[in-house]
Amino acid sequence: MSDSAPYTPPKVWTWNKANGGRFANINRPVAGPTHDKELPRGKHPLQLYSLATPNGVKVTVMLEELLALGHSGAEYDAWLIRINEGDQFGSGFVRVNPNSKIPALLDCSAPEPIRVFESGSILLYLAEKFGAFVPTDLAQRAECLSWLFWQMGSGPYLGGGFGHFYAYAPTKIEYAIDRFAMEVKRQLDVLNRRLAESPYVGGDAYTIADMAIWPWYGALVKGLIYEAGEFLQVQEYTHVIRWADEIAERPAVKRGRMVNRVTGPLEAQLHERHDASDFDTQTQDKLSK
Repeated sequence: MSDSAPYTPPKVWTWNKANGGRFANINRPVAGPTHDKELPRGKHPLQLYSLATPNGVKVTVMLEELLALGHSGAEYDAWLIRINEGDQFGSGFVRVNPNSKIPALLDCSAPEPIRVFESGSILLYLAEKFGAFVPTDLAQRAECLSWLFWQMGSGPYLGGGFGHFYAYAPTKIEYAIDRFAMEVKRQLDVLNRRLAESPYVGGDAYTIADMAIWPWYGALVKGLIYEAGEFLQVQEYTHVIRWADEIAERPAVKRGRMVNRVTGPLEAQLHERHDASDFDTQTQDKLSK
């Protein structure tokens, strides 16, 4: 433990704009737009505004899985929102998601466009719209949705908790890292026990529960986020690893991970997606440079 004096919270909290490390330029204690900027619109019914963070990957995987099933109405335009530059605070984006977080979806197939925000809500909206990847049996549906909301509730401990303090915080705080590492390992144990008795998280079928959980916990055990596998001893969670490996090999998952990605190998990045052919043409363009 550090020998420095313990922190005593002030009577009234005040915003220190310089405090926030890597994300200090976009973190703020108020909502609403910071600038006027309209969102682009493409030719497809579904307009997605996102970035390939784990929450963004959930939705692009879902859309690619729907297209793989033959749902032509799931064609979409994916527009890049650079959250590190504050695109999510533009007036057009805030109208689609007043919470200024990616991903955000606009369904233009209705007489009046329908906005959908929060990644779990988008997955459920698309599942119900196309009648896919969510069970219709009452008990199976309840199981699937319970795990979907488990991820939505547990994800902040992995991302904003462990991920922030372990990978991004300007100061390493032992208590914070220990606290969130313990919780993430507990969550991995919950998932491991479930996958010991079931091939997929929701049961026998691949569902939106898997699509929600894999970009976080699957990516964690596969070393795709935070590079914390050794620290967390993820090799202990053999059933999670089996499940994560299987899902990673799905062609739609491979495509979905590319969309709106701006990090990693160039051949794995597709900044915007407006047609299925973009996976071939843009990847080849990058490889030829």
